[in-house]
Amino acid sequence: MSRFRTFFSTGLVLAVVAGHAQNLSKTERRIAAAVSRNFEDQLEFTEKVVNINSGTMNHAGVQEVGQVFADVFAGIGFDTRWVDMPAEMDRAGHLFVETRGTKGKKVLLIGHLDTVFEEDSPFQTMKKINDSTATGPGVNDMKGGNAIILYALKALRENGLLKGRQVIVALMGDEEYTGKPLSVSRKDLIDAAKRSDVALGFEPSTGFSEATMARRGSSGWKVEVTGRQAHSADIFSEGVGAGAIFEISRILHEFYEEVRGDDRYLTFNPGTVLGGTEVSYDDALSKGNTFGKTNVVARTAVVDGGLRFISEEQKEKAREKMREITARNLPGTRAEITFFDSYPAMEPTEGNRKLLEKLSQVSVDMGLGEVEAVDPLVKGAADVSFVGGYVDCLDSLGAMGEGAHSPEENINLNTFEALTQRAAILIYRLLAEK
Repeated sequence: MSRFRTFFSTGLVLAVVAGHAQNLSKTERRIAAAVSRNFEDQLEFTEKVVNINSGTMNHAGVQEVGQVFADVFAGIGFDTRWVDMPAEMDRAGHLFVETRGTKGKKVLLIGHLDTVFEEDSPFQTMKKINDSTATGPGVNDMKGGNAIILYALKALRENGLLKGRQVIVALMGDEEYTGKPLSVSRKDLIDAAKRSDVALGFEPSTGFSEATMARRGSSGWKVEVTGRQAHSADIFSEGVGAGAIFEISRILHEFYEEVRGDDRYLTFNPGTVLGGTEVSYDDALSKGNTFGKTNVVARTAVVDGGLRFISEEQKEKAREKMREITARNLPGTRAEITFFDSYPAMEPTEGNRKLLEKLSQVSVDMGLGEVEAVDPLVKGAADVSFVGGYVDCLDSLGAMGEGAHSPEENINLNTFEALTQRAAILIYRLLAEK
């Protein structure tokens, strides 16, 4: 018996299976029972994969965790495939597993194998804290979510409910530190979405009553300014002009005044500013050096920043205004702005809203209450965003806990079984749709 079994109080699940049985079909009650029957194995499996370090840059660890998942998926009838990334990308790769068929909705389930905790982190193992909580690196973000995917599908397979159905599981190996270019690192995920009707993401849950139907996208921007180097006594003169630092200050001020406030979901942040006679800046390390003197007009300046947005339309509108501002140069200066795409927005579409309603109905039928949409302002980017342009999406269906990305990361095991049951029943209902 798992040493974590003592954490779990079965009251919640008994209420799901018994107290609200009239709201679930006979098949759905069998699904819930299968999840409960396998729950000790699920706890042991979660402990096993959490205890394998899989920091993004620990390629061997990411691949080892992937192999553990692949072996179990293969054992329940899934075809498994490891997708290597090019050597120059310096990433481990991704695990894709699939069962094929033509009946019902085609479902894509998304997780990730890597964590933010590399091999030199002191945080390496899953440990008991109290009767309902365990800590561990990635236990919440998101090896617990991956386990929900696996054991939900295991329950469906044991009940013969995957016959003739297409389910693809994508467990990415670099979500926490995404490999570039994205056209390569996310190609297989997007290809899977193009063969699917619905995508469910298993990033951490914030509670039974919330799920994510929209996420803001993120992109980068950089402004580079050149001025005329001269003695400071001649600044503002016709032959010298304003200098690079005044120009970069003007641009940032006008960004603040003219771009800010268009929409509460649009934000932008200048993370680094350097200016002087000489400037060197390393984009990859986000650090640099500058040299200048108070009696010399600054010749160069650079600012590196980020942009968050709720739609492609909003992103492009903001970019166009930023280009216009950058082009209004002070005398004696030139400025250029460059944009870098990263995560697209997962837009709040009507299809996503209907998918949220389906989850909410499952939750109500299980006695867990209604589910509402999380405000996109509190959600960062995630892999589900890459498929939002191709399929209806919902995210945050994973494990419940707190402290993700910190040594206090934990999982609430009192909710783990019920979340797995809910995921399994939702997937079943989607697969049964025409």
